[in-house]
Amino acid sequence: MPPGRDIPAARYRAAVGVDETMLQAGGPGCRPPAPAGGGGGGGGGDQNKAWTIEFLRGDWSVERQIRDRRAGQDGSFRGTARFRASADGCGLDYTEDGELSFGSHHGPAQRRLIYRSRADGAADVRFADGREFYRLDLRSGNWQAEHPCRADSYHVTTTRLSPDSFTETWQVAGPGKDYELMTTYRRILTEGLSGAGAASSGATVAGLPGGSR
Repeated sequence: MPPGRDIPAARYRAAVGVDETMLQAGGPGCRPPAPAGGGGGGGGGDQNKAWTIEFLRGDWSVERQIRDRRAGQDGSFRGTARFRASADGCGLDYTEDGELSFGSHHGPAQRRLIYRSRADGAADVRFADGREFYRLDLRSGNWQAEHPCRADSYHVTTTRLSPDSFTETWQVAGPGKDYELMTTYRRILTEGLSGAGAASSGATVAGLPGGSR
């Protein structure tokens, strides 16, 4: 392993996100999620409005594999992710805490994100200070998004494996970057309930488009 190629927790936080200094503030305002169960009585359309948010709600275990092709190093992260209702009622606050191992570096790492509910059932993912990151829609079971950052390109693929697990893979390429982040999320179940986040709002994960598979 080449000496001096370890990444500290600060660089890791940038790796699992993006170069935040180049993101612009702004974007659409808050769209509060529809009330649980809706009110239209027609085909589950109202439930779809908060589908991604309700699927994510709750606590998840996190296992992430890191492959830095440019540095010729692999690493891993294990921890817990929590999606909790935001104070303004517009979505979820995401907190991730765990242990990073990368080369000779072993230590704590964390990040914070905001998931804003959208009227179409997707979620706008933002950094902790509100700046835009990317859009996520898990209703069909699979989603891809891109985020350019200066000369670097960030591409994410998110796949819903079941009501209680999903994967997220980032491919990052640019003049100074060439790495892959592969993350598996598994819901931490309480009281033996499956799909706890969706159940809390009356939405049914398997009954909506692209249900469990």
